[in-house]
Amino acid sequence: MIDPAVLLTYALIVLGFVFIPGPATLLTVARATTSGTKVGIATGAGITAGDFLHTIMAVVGISAIIAASATLFTIVKYLGAAYLVYLGLKAIFEKASVDLGQGRVPITAPQAFRQAILAEVLNPKTALFFLAFLPQFVVPENGFVVAQLTILGIVFAFIGFFSTIVYSVAAGGLGNFLRRNPTVLKWQGKVVGSIYCALGVRLALQER
Repeated sequence: MIDPAVLLTYALIVLGFVFIPGPATLLTVARATTSGTKVGIATGAGITAGDFLHTIMAVVGISAIIAASATLFTIVKYLGAAYLVYLGLKAIFEKASVDLGQGRVPITAPQAFRQAILAEVLNPKTALFFLAFLPQFVVPENGFVVAQLTILGIVFAFIGFFSTIVYSVAAGGLGNFLRRNPTVLKWQGKVVGSIYCALGVRLALQER
C-alpha cells in the first residue's frame, strides 16, 4: 500500500495546488456569488464527483486511450468547450429573477451539481492531469498499484472539495452583499456567463 510519508507529501502538494485559482475555482465562485453558498458547494461536489470519475478512468486506462488518440482528445475537448459556452450563453441571455429572500435563485443546487459533473468529465486536460500526476506517487514495490492510484485520486478529490467549500463560503457571503445592489442583480448573469464562455474558449484552444 501507499507509504504514509509519500501520502503526506502528496496531500501537502495537492493542498497547495487546489488553492491556486483555476477553472474549478472560477466555476465554484461564479455559482456561489450569484446563487449562494449552498449552490457553490453543490458545484464543488459536482467537480469532486467528476474527479472520482477521472480517477476511475485513469485506473482502468480510459484516460490513456484519450491521451493516445488525438481525434478522441479533440472530440472530448470540443464537447466540453461547447458545453461551457452553452452554459455561459444561457446565463447571459436568461432573464431569471433573483430573490434569495423567497428562495429563488438563478440555478438550484441539484442543477449546479449535475452541470459541474459534466463540465469536469468533459475536460480532457483533467483526464491527462490525473494520468500524468497520480503515477508519480505510486511505488510499484509496495504492490497493489490500482489501489494506490485509487487512493491518490480519492485524496485529491476530497482535498479539492475542501477548497471549493472554502471558496463557496467566501464567495457566498460576498454574493449576499452584492445582491442587495440592483445593478449587480442586473449584470450578474452576464458576468457569470462571460466566465463560463471564457473557460469554454480556453479549453477549446488548449493543446495536449
